[in-house]
Parts: sequence; C-alpha cells; structure tokens
Amino acid sequence: MKRRDFLTTTAIATSGLALSACQRAEEKTAEGTAKKLQQKKVTLQLATSWPAHFPIMGTGVDTFAKRCFELSAGSLEIKIYPKNILVPALEVFDATSASQIDAFHSGVYYWKGKNPAFSIFGGMPLGLTSEEMITWMKFGGGYALWREMYAKFNLYPLIGGTTGPQMGGWFKKEIRTLQDLQGIKMRMPGLGGEVMKKLGVNPVLLPAGEIYTALERGTIDATEWVGPALDTMMGFSKVAPYYYKGWHEPGSILELTFNKTRWEKLSKQHQAIITSASEEMTSTMLQEFRYKNAKALQDLPKNVKIKTFSSEIMDAAKEALEEVLVQESQKSQDFTRALQSYQAFIALNTPWSDISTKHFLNLRE
Repeated sequence: MKRRDFLTTTAIATSGLALSACQRAEEKTAEGTAKKLQQKKVTLQLATSWPAHFPIMGTGVDTFAKRCFELSAGSLEIKIYPKNILVPALEVFDATSASQIDAFHSGVYYWKGKNPAFSIFGGMPLGLTSEEMITWMKFGGGYALWREMYAKFNLYPLIGGTTGPQMGGWFKKEIRTLQDLQGIKMRMPGLGGEVMKKLGVNPVLLPAGEIYTALERGTIDATEWVGPALDTMMGFSKVAPYYYKGWHEPGSILELTFNKTRWEKLSKQHQAIITSASEEMTSTMLQEFRYKNAKALQDLPKNVKIKTFSSEIMDAAKEALEEVLVQESQKSQDFTRALQSYQAFIALNTPWSDISTKHFLNLRE
C-alpha cells in the first residue's frame, strides 16, 4: 500500500472511531439523563370536592393530571382522589394546609370562614365575568394578593377552572316579592349567600353530592348550583321547577391549590408543567361550560319555568351587597385590600367593556 493511501485510510478509521466514541458518549449521557429523570419521578396526591369523574369540573381535573404526566414524560404523576376518599369534600383546604395531602381542587368561596377576603377571589355577585376575573388575577394584582393570603395557611393557589355565568337557583315555589324569600333555606355559598341572608334567606353550605337529597327531603327549599348542563344532570327540576336567571356568580373561579412547602420542593420544570396544564384546564373548562350549557338549555324538562327576579328583589340585593362589603371591610383588613384591588380593576375595565363587549352584544341583539 502506498504511504499516502495508508495515511488516508488511517485518518478515516481514526475519525470513524472518534465519531463512534462520541455517539456512544451521547447515548450514555442520554441514558443517564433518562435514568436520572426516572429516579426523580414525583407523585402527588390531589383531593377534590367533587364525586369521581364529575362532569366538566371533575373530568377537567382528570385531564389536568393526564396532561401533567404527558408533558413531564411520566416524571410527574398526580393521583386524583374524589371527595370522601382521602378527606371529606369541604375539608380539603385544611388537609392540604396541614400537609396531609399535596393539593386540592375546589371552590374558593367555600373558605370565607378562614378569611372573608377569599370570597372575592372566588367571584363577586354582580361583578366580574370569568374573562374579567382571570384578567384581574393575572394582570390587576389579584393573584399576588391571593397567594400572599393563602401563604399564611401554607398554601399556593392556581386558577383551576372557571364556570362562566351561573344561574340564580332552583326554587320550589315562585318568588315574586321580597316577602316570598323570608325564611327560605337555600344552598348558597360565598358573598351571594351573605346577600341573600340580608334579604331574609337562611343560606346553607352543602357539597355537590348532598344537594339533591336535601332539596328532595325539604332540608332546603331552594338551591343554586352552576348552569343548565350540570343542574339538569343533578335532577333539581324534579322537585324545584322554578329556575331563576343569575346575578350572584357571573364568573366563579375554581382553584387548584398546593401545599406551599410541597410546591417549593418541586423542580422548576414540574412547577412550569403544572402551571401550564392548569391554564389549559381553565380555558377548556370555560369553553366546555359555554357549549354544554347552551345545549342543555334547549333540552330542559318541560316542567321547568325560567324566571327573572323582580326589580324589587334585585334593587334590594344591590343595597344588601353594598352593606355586606362595608361590613366585611370593617372586620377584615385583608378583605379591604382585596376589594380595593378588585374595584380598581373594575374602574379601569368598565369604560373599555362598555364600548367593546357590551356594545357588540347590544348590537347583536
């Protein structure tokens, strides 16, 4: 073999060996990274306030957990426990705060007894819509206040869905005047319940699975829940045929809340995945509520009578709401701070809403 050919052959062989060695090194690195990720697999326990696979809200959380698993390539597993499996429906807040579970999915207004300000983060009667609530949370300072106040309970909250506008409730008898409300026992949480209390109603707090039985047995005389899609599934029309248009929950926020200590121990990657999946769940849930409520409205049972609260009742409700806000502000500095932030966003948002969304809706009519 000629010397030049020999050198060329040797160089090619050497290059090939070097390339092969680099490939093996990359494969080992990738394999090592995969093993490292696999060793760092995280499993979280998340309890909900809903029955297993409850439509829209429960299935939304199921999909959220699946997305976290997919986006993390299996390194983040969130196990969902419906109400009463690990803890009762309305004890998920305390269980997560005490590190008994890692996270929960529920409604923010359930916890106003912990801090009255929490009612504002769940949504205000005659207040912001879902789109506006999310905007206030993300850009108007709501999130920062919510997280600051939840941190006192060792909790870290994320928006975990929203219902869009809700209906005003199912009643066994027609409500024509304020007098008709006197002494009625009604399932209604949050600030809406406080307003109704001033109108003579006895508000009752019940989780989803107990509402129909209470209504059927006469433990309560009326109930609000969400909208046509879920309400008809619950069977409320069988015992309470008067269905009133909404005012108290124009854009309720649901929460996906983590034990703060546990959250801070998660990797930045897992935190980012959870945050992204929660935002995906929120938008999908709002869209699903919109579509399924519209469809369910067309298929309401024939005995259902859709009603509007009289101007007498609504005027009284507006006055009562102002009284509630003043009273809660006097009792709680946190409530005052949250309300001021909320109202500042309304002042900013309303002029634009009036000449955009409201204008378009009026034209469309």
